[in-house]
Amino acid sequence: MTIDRWLKRISIESPSPMLKQVPTIAGFALALIIMLLPFQPTVADIPSFVTGIVLIAVASVLAAALPWQRIGTEWTLIVPVLSLVAVGFFRLGTGGSASPFGVLILLPFVWIASEEGRLNVLIAALGVFLVLLAPLLLSDQPTSVAEWVRAFFSPLIYLIVAGVINEIAHRVRQQLAAAQGAAEQRKALLDDAVRASDELALNEARLKTANRLIQSIWNAVTEQSVIGTDLDGLIDVWNPGAEKMLGLTSEQVLDGTHHMVDFHLISELEERLRDMDARLTTVSSAEDFSALVDAVRSGYADVRDWTYVRPDGKHVPVQVAATPRLDENGHRVGFIFVATDMTKAREFARLKDEFVGLISHELRTPLSSILGYLELMRDDEDDPLSAEQLQYLGVAERNAHRLLKLVGDLLFTAQVESGRFPLAIKQVELDTVIAASVDTSRPIAANAGVSLVAEVPERPTVIPGDPVRIGQSIDNLVSNAVKFTPAGGTVTVSLRTEPEEAVITVTDTGIGIPAVELGQLSTRFFRASTATRNAVPGVGLGLTITKAIVTAHGGRLDIASEEGVGTSISLHLPLQAAALEMESASIEMRD
Repeated sequence: MTIDRWLKRISIESPSPMLKQVPTIAGFALALIIMLLPFQPTVADIPSFVTGIVLIAVASVLAAALPWQRIGTEWTLIVPVLSLVAVGFFRLGTGGSASPFGVLILLPFVWIASEEGRLNVLIAALGVFLVLLAPLLLSDQPTSVAEWVRAFFSPLIYLIVAGVINEIAHRVRQQLAAAQGAAEQRKALLDDAVRASDELALNEARLKTANRLIQSIWNAVTEQSVIGTDLDGLIDVWNPGAEKMLGLTSEQVLDGTHHMVDFHLISELEERLRDMDARLTTVSSAEDFSALVDAVRSGYADVRDWTYVRPDGKHVPVQVAATPRLDENGHRVGFIFVATDMTKAREFARLKDEFVGLISHELRTPLSSILGYLELMRDDEDDPLSAEQLQYLGVAERNAHRLLKLVGDLLFTAQVESGRFPLAIKQVELDTVIAASVDTSRPIAANAGVSLVAEVPERPTVIPGDPVRIGQSIDNLVSNAVKFTPAGGTVTVSLRTEPEEAVITVTDTGIGIPAVELGQLSTRFFRASTATRNAVPGVGLGLTITKAIVTAHGGRLDIASEEGVGTSISLHLPLQAAALEMESASIEMRD
């Protein structure tokens, strides 16, 4: 049996009164047996003798019968005190101070002295003193000085012994309490260890399951390249998709020497760095990685089109989503690059543009023919049309012109996407072009209840460019501004000259555009949510065409808008013809 089990059987509280009374009962029983022997002591005082027997019996019955737990353990001292009185009477009945059974006094004395509390020491000593003094006080025989000395000296010794017993019992209780507390603590620790072990085994099983799931997902990602790097760009993660896209296995790449920029087209990195800082004239290889993670270091995910370079020299057009790589404390420890091969998507876009261009070209001829015949019908003097017929003919003409314009826009965007479209470069008076656009849109603005204002300087502003295309871009902006401005609003077209460029700004007090959508406005067929909510007609090509025209002229397009307040779009056109041929030319577009 273990020590813990033994300790569990030992009660820190006092044993039951009956258990403590058993030694006293046994002592009296042994004394009575001795009294029956042939050489037994004589009973000197039968009443005292009988009283002692009765008192010890009463004390034993009380110890066994009373519910001490409900009464209170402090009252159990009644039993040893009563037993001590019984010993005194038994001693008087068997010879008084000469009785051989005086030693029985030790049994209840030890019980009282071992109880918790210093007061019990005095109770035990006082009880012994009364028991030893009683024979001297009740005896009619002469008492010697030695007997009196013994009657007073012995209780003092018993007092000392009671103090020692009480202290030993107190310390034993403390040690038992400490031992039991330690055993309980060990048991609690053991239980915690067992639970922790079970939880650890369960977590290990879950971790293995999660690892298998992650590994399965990781191995299944074969159409996207996932590459992880440290903060300096050294590659330490390489998934099967990267193996398929770039033609190198993870064993070949994860050797601590391959850098992320090794798989990028250097010219693109340099161009990106120059865009980040226009002052850069040369770019060092140490800075190349910043082109990939500059936005991510600022706390944003970055999605861009790049070109991966395989070891065999083949170029792979990709769209890369760069995100921070965080540890368990949320600190950035590297970067993750998820790339999607855009080869098929770009080929599909090219075919789509070719299809749109082909269809647009094929539609222009029959539309032109329709418009021509409509004009002949309207101008036929031999068989003039009625007023109602002319009204119907006007509706048909307007819709045919609208359709022809849409076809022209589609054809133009197809030319833009193909990378080339024609520009007829001349000297352009911007105030004249602006006036023409405003005059064209004024009837539409008047019908919509919108005020159209032109603010141009008195001195003419002349730039090199294609007047038709620039006029087309201004027409698009003014048309959009009028469409998106409710009745009672104002559209302002202004022109100002800066040291190196002319700025044409179209400002309206219309419905505005959500800030999160501003970056998508120049995307083909994109329409702002405010336009769709308000059912404003359009196909989403105007700004795409405008941006292409401005970019072809070496300028830029700036857009500022606030939903519910209005929109301001500025065309920045260079005053000098540094990048333009002063003749009809095909300008290569890179957007």
